[in-house]
Formats: sequence, C-alpha cells, structure tokens
Amino acid sequence: MTVVNASEPSVARTELSVWPASTTELVHGDIAVGGVPLTEVAGRFGTPVYVLDEAEVRERCRTYRHSFPDAEVLYAAKAFLCRAMAHWVDEEGLGLDVCSAGELELAVTTGFPPDRMVLHGNAKAPRDLDTALRLGVGRIVIDSPSEIARLAAAVGPNGHQKVMVRVVPGISAGGHDKIRTGTDDQKFGLSIADGSAQHAITRILDQPQLQLTGLHCHLGSQITSVEPYLVAVRRMVGLMMRLYEQHGLVLPELDLGGGHGIAYRPGEQSLDLTTLARRIRAELADTCATAGLPEPRLIIEPGRAIAGPAGVALYHVLAVKHTGEHVFVAVDGGMSDNPRPALYGVRYAPRLVGRHSTAAPTRVTVVGRHCEAGDVLASDVDLPGDVHPGDLLAVPVAGAYHLSMASGYNLVGRPPVAAVRDGHARLMVRRESLDDIRSRDVGL
Repeated sequence: MTVVNASEPSVARTELSVWPASTTELVHGDIAVGGVPLTEVAGRFGTPVYVLDEAEVRERCRTYRHSFPDAEVLYAAKAFLCRAMAHWVDEEGLGLDVCSAGELELAVTTGFPPDRMVLHGNAKAPRDLDTALRLGVGRIVIDSPSEIARLAAAVGPNGHQKVMVRVVPGISAGGHDKIRTGTDDQKFGLSIADGSAQHAITRILDQPQLQLTGLHCHLGSQITSVEPYLVAVRRMVGLMMRLYEQHGLVLPELDLGGGHGIAYRPGEQSLDLTTLARRIRAELADTCATAGLPEPRLIIEPGRAIAGPAGVALYHVLAVKHTGEHVFVAVDGGMSDNPRPALYGVRYAPRLVGRHSTAAPTRVTVVGRHCEAGDVLASDVDLPGDVHPGDLLAVPVAGAYHLSMASGYNLVGRPPVAAVRDGHARLMVRRESLDDIRSRDVGL
C-alpha cells in the first residue's frame, strides 16, 4: 500500500475542480489519485495509460440515485465499459444502457442482470437483436420502422419483448453539431414533426408480441442547461397525450436519455444535477396534470457524467519542437487513444506530473505521435517552459469516450486501464500488444 504524503501545499482548488475528488499533491511535484501516485501508475503499467478512480465512479452513481430517487438510472456503457465498471455500476444499483451485442455480452459475463439493460442503436444488426432476445434484455428501443417487423419476427408468435420508441423531439442541444441528436436532420429516432413516430407506434400496437412500455428521446451530449430537458418533457408528454386520445394508451415510462455536460477545464460550466432533477420532476408533474395523464416513471441515461471526471490519462513526453512562434510537445499517445479533440474540438488541461518546475509557463500545443496534422490532444495550453522529453503529463477528465473510441491507427496498440482506490492500483484492462495485433492477421 502506498502512503500518501501531502506535505506540500495542495493544488489550487480551481485547478483541482476537474480532477477526481481524491486528488492530492505530493512531494516532488507528484499527484496522487485514489491514494496512488501517478508516477507509480506510469512506472507499473507504462504509458499511455488510463487511470480510473473507483471511489469517484461509485460516488457519482450514488449521486444520481439520490438526485433521482424515483427514477431508473441507466449507465450509458458507450462512454466506457469493462467488466469491473459493469460490476461497480451493478453494485451501486444502476441499470445499463448498451448499444451492441458486444456491450451486452461483456456485461452479462460479470453477472449483470440483462433485464436491467436497455438496448439502443439506430441500425441494430441481426446479432444485436438475437443476442438481446436470447439473453432476455429488459427493453429494446426501436429506432426505425424497419426494426418493428424484424423484431417481431425474431421474437416469434409466442414470444414477448418490451420495447420503447426513440422519438426526435425537434430540440437542438449539445456542445457541438456532431453530438446534437434531438433534431430532425440526423440519423437517430423517429420524428414527431412529420408523424413518423406516431405511425411507428401504431404499427407496434398491431404486434401482440411487442409490449410498448414508453417513449425515449436523447437530445445530444455535453448539455449544460436544464431548459432543453424541460422542453423535451413538454413535447414528449404532448405526444403521450395524443396517443391516449387516439388509442386509449397510457405509457408507464419516459426516458429522457443523458447528455449531461461536464467540465473538462477549470472554469467551464457543467450541468447542475440537483437543479436538473428538481425542475424535471416539477415539469413532469405539471405537464401530466395538464394533460390528464398519470406521471410515467422517469428513466435517465448518464454515461460521461459518471465515468468522465473519474479518469486521468498519463503520457510521457517524447519530443519538444520549437517551430517559429509555436512550441509542440509530442507525447507517446494521441488520436488513437483520444480522438475527441480531432472529432469535435474538445479542449483539455494537461499538467506536468512528477517534478517541480520553477520555469515560467509557456504556451504550447500537446500533439500525438500519429501521422496526421490533426493529431492534437491539447491546443494552446500552459506548461512549464522547461518541459522536456521524459516528462510525465497527466490529462484529467479522461474516463469517458477515450478507450471506447480508441483505434488501431499506426498499430500502436490501445492503452491499459488501471483502477485506483485506497492506495492500491490494479489492472482492469491490459495493454493491447503486438501479439494481439498479429493474432488477428491471418497472413498471406
């Protein structure tokens, strides 16, 4: 067990605001997360490496359960999933939102109850549906008209499956155009505006083996305002009211998805969960009372907001290059382990770890090792002016959409994931090796 010696002044509170709550500054410029020095993690597991604070993940799960005590909270596995993560989520009483047979089967190997899972996807493959039905997934979210007949046929005349319908409420919300999913101009769901949602629901009601339990919507990602969710409640309850008038149908569930925004850098805004919960409950009660409907049970699907702030990515500096007025700090990872800056301009706040520096800060761009000009991890950030090869850099808020979106570009291998808690570090996902890569290549 590593003993943390926080004998030097703490990291400034503003700087720590986007790090796990357990983060402390140690002697010699090191930082500990979960009681484990980050230099120790890098030394044991190599770099790049993701560090996940188990206590932070669990506490964030509990915060959701306490904020939404009457709702069903499903962790969105696409943010980050491994067997240990599924086990933590299960123990903390959350369900699971999965998007593929792979996510579903991995979770089941931990003993996660499939009836507490919901299967999503705008283009579900036959294997996805077959696996969901074989394992007994709780609900399947229908995303297109063609899925209705396919799912009914797969269930069979004597079978039974609970389903929901993903509705597009016509709301633009999210941190970037590429992660806004509540509008009619993207691939997900069925529109209220053009009547396709209502038509699909009518078709589902004609399939006796499909039980429609509720409506689903997802507005986007990195939403930091409560207002879009309140508009979604009004529009979704409005659709429920029309369904009651047309079919006498009272739906018991309403899924508002996730997309809850978090801060990646000090000073950035995040979604206020307490305010969100209070105002959604009030809006749902008022809107249902006006519509003359009983309140459906609320379902929410946080992913990033649980995993993201619990993670830290570690890299070693390989090169420092001065080109005109620009300083490029190249590390041993990049867009293969974090494509998000290249995809939609996400900005991070990396920090030097493992030594104190008295050098004045210098504005630099932290870049990766890959053969792309867009392989940038952090643009225009301040690092000590004496940063040099061999230095260790830590990037907080790296728990979501890093490993889950990692690629095999340049065949460098995907990084491992180490969990930290109470002064101990353990490997959860090992590094992808050259042998792993070779074993998939069947040869000439």
